[in-house]
Amino acid sequence: MSKTLITLLFFIVFSSTIFAQDQPNLVNDSKVDLVRVETVVEDVISPWGLVFLKDGSMLITDRGGDLILFKDGKKTIVRNTPEVYANNQGGLLDLELHPDYLNNGWIYMSYSSTEGEEKGAHTALVRFKLVSGLMIQMETLYKATPNTTKGHHFGSRIEFDDKGYVYLTIGERGERDVNPQDIKRDGGKVYRFYDDGSIPSDNPYVGVAGAKEAIYSYGHRNPQGMIFHPQRKEIWVHEHGPRGGDEINIVKAGKNYGWPISTYGINYSGTPIKSDTDQTEGIEMPIHYWLPSIAPSGMAMVTSNKYPNWKGNILVGSLKFAYLERLVLDGTKVTYRERLLKDIGRVRNVRQGPDGYIYVGVEGKGILRLVPKS
Repeated sequence: MSKTLITLLFFIVFSSTIFAQDQPNLVNDSKVDLVRVETVVEDVISPWGLVFLKDGSMLITDRGGDLILFKDGKKTIVRNTPEVYANNQGGLLDLELHPDYLNNGWIYMSYSSTEGEEKGAHTALVRFKLVSGLMIQMETLYKATPNTTKGHHFGSRIEFDDKGYVYLTIGERGERDVNPQDIKRDGGKVYRFYDDGSIPSDNPYVGVAGAKEAIYSYGHRNPQGMIFHPQRKEIWVHEHGPRGGDEINIVKAGKNYGWPISTYGINYSGTPIKSDTDQTEGIEMPIHYWLPSIAPSGMAMVTSNKYPNWKGNILVGSLKFAYLERLVLDGTKVTYRERLLKDIGRVRNVRQGPDGYIYVGVEGKGILRLVPKS
């Protein structure tokens, strides 16, 4: 039975607040009061990306276009940043450090770039170095095409694996019936590069006529969370579904993750998502899905000894319900879900810092730190 049909029946027979039987229920855990929430950086409108620099400072993207350097309790705006298309979901987006950042100084950033002949923008990946509050040596590693004036589904998370490859997500840019299933078009994909932006020769579509050779996997909707699993040595993403059907997927070379021909979600109007082939054959199924959608953004795996009861768990932000969610895993199966920081605000990002503490980016508030009371 297809994911779409399952979901439609589910929404008809049950209410949209009850979960499918093979998904764990969301619970509140009284143990959350063992954690104290501290505000570290105040008054950031949309804290999308966050990295920790070698001098102990933080670098934060505010989606509207500011790159913020937070050092010694003070915020300064980095100079010489690129022009961004700050429209709806577009703007200055994710940040990631090169694995050898301490030696080479490279910082990676994604944003909605207007570069190109068409109006609007599309997702770009750049790398740069930061010297005295000035962005220098910026190099564009990839720019998706064509631009569009649509203001949603830029994707834009960045992650490195343990072999030095850098991965980038790009959402389907509101063209669900055009981009995600077509390897000759950007959008609805996970991309893989060498650290200088060149394309690995073993990417699955290298040499395929007309294909975007940077594509690593396809059939994604709008992935806004990505991690490298340190034990399993895999890239994991979560992505927004429509109404229902947010997913966590393990990214594999050349695999199709189904959007929109196979989904647990339905249209926002409540009607089923129609497609030419409503199928699951040949589709990589998610290891976890959310019904109803939580609108996930940001993703981190807890490896720190600061939170012994959370070690090995995944943390995911919820834009829709304004909380942080903790997911307990048994291998690749989610066995327990817990709501943390209820009503904290729209959680845009979550990171584990080099000090072992968890940092949470909350829209309209800034960067918060979770500190165990013990």
